[in-house]
Amino acid sequence: MSPDLAAGQAVFQSNPARTGGPYPDAFKATLSLAAAREAFSQISTWKGYRPTPLVSLDRLADELGVAKLLYKQEAGRFGLGSFKALGGAYAVFRLLSDRIEAETGAAPSAADLIEGRHAERVRDITVTCATDGNHGRSVAWGASLFGCQSVIFVHETVSQARADAIASFGARVIRTPGNYDDSVREADRTAKASGWSVISDTSYPGYVDVPRNVMQGYSVMAEEVIRELGPTRPTHVFLQGGVGGLAAAVTAHLWESYGAAPTVVVVEPLTAACLFESNRAGRPVAVTGDLDTIMAGLACGEPSVIAWPILASGAAAFMAIPDDTVRAAMRRLASGEAGPRLVGGESGVAGLAGLIELCGNAEWRAAIGLDAHSSVLVIGSEGDTDPALYREIVGLPAADVEADA
Repeated sequence: MSPDLAAGQAVFQSNPARTGGPYPDAFKATLSLAAAREAFSQISTWKGYRPTPLVSLDRLADELGVAKLLYKQEAGRFGLGSFKALGGAYAVFRLLSDRIEAETGAAPSAADLIEGRHAERVRDITVTCATDGNHGRSVAWGASLFGCQSVIFVHETVSQARADAIASFGARVIRTPGNYDDSVREADRTAKASGWSVISDTSYPGYVDVPRNVMQGYSVMAEEVIRELGPTRPTHVFLQGGVGGLAAAVTAHLWESYGAAPTVVVVEPLTAACLFESNRAGRPVAVTGDLDTIMAGLACGEPSVIAWPILASGAAAFMAIPDDTVRAAMRRLASGEAGPRLVGGESGVAGLAGLIELCGNAEWRAAIGLDAHSSVLVIGSEGDTDPALYREIVGLPAADVEADA
């Protein structure tokens, strides 16, 4: 770990490689409005679909000295507790749809699969992935929804509550030694030996199509924001890092939709800051170690090879933050100090925690042009996906927070 990260304080760096102007054509093979429309048209037909709330945190906006602070609350997405419901399940659908189209010459709709019209063709297909919790839950849910089998790999520090949530959708859960990146490699190895299909939310050389579909599913969040805001646009967006899938998906969709990218700041844990270090190096680099952080969904050491180019060109800055800032942000949301009382999980509030840290540093604020006229968007990407940990941090269960909201 670099000395500045090891010091235990939040760190910030601008992106000297950021480009201006319209969304580059070169990125449209990865993420595009055309593919986003297809994802939205399918996902919006799934049972239980509804746009998640865009909540104005007026009290916190006043405190931070910005005009507007909007929090996209993903805790209720399809009852799975996080934005990941959009990505993994959509990639499962696309995989099964492509298989059926290859066999029959006609692509099925999501409703065709949900209603079991192709049950005999898909029931023996097994999908698999490695996960910190939320992505695996989405893949397992998607497999259950569309009628195939799932095997999900979790690494040694994934909580039992998260593993149990995955198993509740009928998945076989396999725990592996090491960190998230080790579990990715084990899932890939086992899938090749067993004839399973990997539904990963990170890409690596030779494996890009499925992660592209995962990221395209995430673009539904950005599309919902655009539709709700109408002619109003956020000037700044703070996004969680991880492998970069969420950050790249939201950045790309806003960039292409608006004709110019808003000022995007990517936020990661100090102990798993692979995007921060990649920005410093000017190329994708991996970080090693146990990557231990309460931000379990962001405990990733290697950037996605298709997400990184979009962030390298589109993000204005990168931050890395300590766990204590996340705990504080969770408590502020739950208490109502920021605005309406909200449940935000450890990974889900990382962008908000990064914003709060940045606002306390005049130099960092100036570097991204954040001022009293700024309108800021953050993605609250998860709720209490580990209920016991949430209660330990906040001091009361999520149900009590929601009851008093």
